[in-house]
Amino acid sequence: MTFVAGLLWTGFMGVFLMFAEQAKISFGIYDIAKSLTIPGWVVIATLLVQSVYMIAVGIERWLTYNKARQQSRQYAPKVAMALKNSNIDEAISISDKHKDSHLAMVVSSGLKEFAAHQGNTDISADEMEASKRALDRAIAVKTAELKRGLAGLATVGSTAPFVGLFGTVVGIIGAFIALAQAENAGIGAVGAAIAEALVATAFGIAVAVPAVWLFNYFTNKVTSFGVEMENSASELVDYFIKQRTKALRG
Repeated sequence: MTFVAGLLWTGFMGVFLMFAEQAKISFGIYDIAKSLTIPGWVVIATLLVQSVYMIAVGIERWLTYNKARQQSRQYAPKVAMALKNSNIDEAISISDKHKDSHLAMVVSSGLKEFAAHQGNTDISADEMEASKRALDRAIAVKTAELKRGLAGLATVGSTAPFVGLFGTVVGIIGAFIALAQAENAGIGAVGAAIAEALVATAFGIAVAVPAVWLFNYFTNKVTSFGVEMENSASELVDYFIKQRTKALRG
């Protein structure tokens, strides 16, 4: 079997090289670029723009999420200690110093709303609800901020293959036109058009796959941040309830 397979491969390569030598075709990058038509260049330019956007968003989101994670790790024990000592003003001050932390934004909004009614001897249920709504609004705003750019990544991941497919269709059409016009049909007549079609397909896939990977990775990150914000909000509401109970008993 190995001998037969080797014989067939040798025969195939011999036929390919014979056609290539006969047509004097070079499949280098420069030669393929030189043979691209206007629609082909439009496809390549579109995919280049999409790839640049994908890289820019990927780097910006990665830096943003890393900064949020690092600041949240520094912020959590500090604010927990301040709340343990019932020092809400200090907790708010600590939150304002960690502006890139997703937890700090959520906790700060709830604390500020609660602090506005802290001077009252009896913190009503409506005031407690106002603090909860402030937490919900902060979570919604921060989640939207964390998702910024992800819709664009999803668009690149879903449309790049079709942009490449459009270039493939244009290249195949050009190949058939060249084949119909050529008196002696051979690889030389359709080589450039086929190369254009294959380059468009390969480029489209090369842009789409990383975009989908980045979208899924960053979506999981946002989901994780959302869970952390929900947990922090829930713990803060428990803290408000304890403070209200303490005020009623005091």
